[in-house]
Amino acid sequence: MRVSVIQMNQGSDKAANLAQARRLVAAAVEADRPHMVSLPETWTNLGGGRDARVAAAETLPEPGGTGGPAYEAMREMARGAGIFVHGGSIVEQGAEKLHNTTLVFDPEGREVARYRKIHLFDITGPDGTGYRESALYGGGSEIVTFEADGTRFGCSICYDIRFPEMYLALRRAGAEAIFVPSNFTLMTGKDHWEVLLRARAIEAQCWFIAAASWGSYEERGAMRQVYGHSLIADPWGHVVARCSDGTGWATARLDRAVTERVRRDMPVLEHRKLA
Repeated sequence: MRVSVIQMNQGSDKAANLAQARRLVAAAVEADRPHMVSLPETWTNLGGGRDARVAAAETLPEPGGTGGPAYEAMREMARGAGIFVHGGSIVEQGAEKLHNTTLVFDPEGREVARYRKIHLFDITGPDGTGYRESALYGGGSEIVTFEADGTRFGCSICYDIRFPEMYLALRRAGAEAIFVPSNFTLMTGKDHWEVLLRARAIEAQCWFIAAASWGSYEERGAMRQVYGHSLIADPWGHVVARCSDGTGWATARLDRAVTERVRRDMPVLEHRKLA
């Protein structure tokens, strides 16, 4: 299976973000013929403050129902190209708070997975910038996997990557490849992004598929930067595809023989004692 990670430079204009995503996905499909594409975290909105996030939020339908502009755009991208679309994440309107939510669509445009980000980003960055995702978002509580073309995929989002127990749970649930769509800050990304992804890939012995946002965006009158460098790592921890700076995509072939060999030769799941 060939998978493409899409790297965007989204902002607070939802219509422009949808158009950018359509453009990049179409270009990746034409150039690389992937069976699946993955978008970044909150690709429909980045920046603009609380009001912009609320305006970008969509109430999700029951599977099979008609959704909002982003929901239908992902469905159309999947159906139009005959591919799986892992929708990174979008802002979901919940009953009390928003949710940071992944949606996945099959080549027929049917929703096959829905995951709400479990670990919320409440930190102070190395440059002193504060982030408090829980002020606006509610956290999810369940891990999610789905099957595509005979491969079991697991879902996670951005800050989840710092919690290895989640990836052990996904591996135990049968995951062979795991998504990590992200908006990693520049300051944390330059030091931790690749290190964490490769470490989790080695620990879980899974492919890691990490589409990320890149560039600058405005948040409450100040400019912030996200790191980008979208990548795909194999179960041995090798980076097999990577985006540089700028918008674009990177594509890799997920080889199940690699997964099987790594797990056979180093059966760490069988050897685990303390968790």
